Parts: sequence; C-alpha cells; structure tokens
Amino acid sequence: MRTDKIINEVKTMLYTVKDVAKLSGVTIKALHHYHKIGLLEPCHISEAGYRLYGENELERLQQILFYRELEFSLNDIKKALENEPNRIECLIKQQEMIISRRQRMDDMLNTIKVSIESSMKGEIMDKSEMFKGLNKEQWEDALSEQREYIKDKYKHDILENNEIEIQSMNEKAAEAQDFLNYIKKALISKWKTDDERLQKRLKEHITFLNKSGISIDEQGFVQQTRFFLQDDFHREMLENMQIGLGYYLCVAAEVYANKI
Repeated sequence: MRTDKIINEVKTMLYTVKDVAKLSGVTIKALHHYHKIGLLEPCHISEAGYRLYGENELERLQQILFYRELEFSLNDIKKALENEPNRIECLIKQQEMIISRRQRMDDMLNTIKVSIESSMKGEIMDKSEMFKGLNKEQWEDALSEQREYIKDKYKHDILENNEIEIQSMNEKAAEAQDFLNYIKKALISKWKTDDERLQKRLKEHITFLNKSGISIDEQGFVQQTRFFLQDDFHREMLENMQIGLGYYLCVAAEVYANKI
C-alpha cells in the first residue's frame, strides 16, 4: 500500500516551467513556444499564471525530444503524436526509426574510417566502399520535401538538369550544418551581431560558397537571408533549429555587408 501511495504522489507532482527546463535541457523559451503552438500544453495554470506540468506532460516532452533527435519539424512531431496517441506504440515506432538511423550513421562512420586508413596508406579507396552510408538516392530523399515545396510555390525544380554530385553535396551539407550550428551557438550565447567571431564565420561561409561554385557577394548573401525570413519553408526550418535564428542571421549578415 505504501508503494502505491508513493507512486500516486509522484504522478500528482507538478513541475514549473523552470523545473521542466532543468530536467529536460529544453529552454524555457522553447517550452513557451511548444505551449503556444499546442505541441506541449501544461496540465494546469496557477492563479499566479505559472504553467505547471505533470507526469503525462513530461512523458510527452520525452517523445517530442526523441522526434527532434530524428530531425522532425515541430509540425510533423505534432502530427505524429496525434496519429500515435498510445505511448508504447509511439516509443516502439521511435525505436525503429532510431535503429535505422543508427545503422546509417554506422555505415557513414565506417566509410570515414576506411577513408582515413586509405589516405594514411596512400592507397586509392575502393569505389564500392567510398559512398556507403550516403548515396545519391539518400540525397534525393533528403531534398525531396524542399524540392516539392519550391516546385509548387516558385515553379522551379532545384534538381532539374542538376545531376547530384555526392562529394560536392556532402561538403556543402557539412558546411551548411556547421555554419548554422555556429550561428545558433552565437545566438544562444547572446553574442552581438557585430561580434568579431560571428563576422569572421560569416566571411568564411561566403568564401566557401564562392569556392564551391555558388557565386555570391555580401549583399547577395543578405538577400538570401531575407528570403529565408520571408519564405515559410526556410523560416520554419531555421526556427525549428532555434527560435529567432533566421532574424539573427539576417541582421548579422547586414552588419557584415555594411562593413565591407
């Protein structure tokens, strides 16, 4: 009986936004945003206006974070949770996806390992091993959502007459991810948009774009960041990474362009 009482007491415990943020590592701002869009609503709001969360809300947040690790957008997470109301079924589905992703990551790690070994020995890598883990079909799958969106809204096919070059796409993707992660870190760290470290990284990114065949100057990059703010797909992509990221990037780009 005492055990049942303890379990019931735990289940009725309520946590403030600050408590949940500390437990999960999710920022308070993000939790407020999840509430605003109906993704994670508190079970109770106190008379003082504090959002309070119970065990069910913590379990839902756990599922949200699993989907975030799988790079689902917030809208897709909401749909997934609505379609999988049963927690166990949802967790099993997430487990299957994570196992599949782990296999792809293992393949890529092995490809990197073999590439390093071949380079150190001065050997030419076996072509059958060179692209394991990330091939042309996977890149087309990765680009499919963006491709369909741009075709529908702007009547332009980003892959039409553009054969995918795996090595080039891998390099561009790695740089784009590294760049956005750096900007995200700068925003979270509350760097000013004219911070020398941030401005230096912008310069490096624009230089990379030009070297990789994308001709763009500082003003052109500003226009690109403004487009990201105005376009629903790209704005949501950036906001899903970090709230305010698109605006922060645009302002930083404008500061950099004005210095040149």
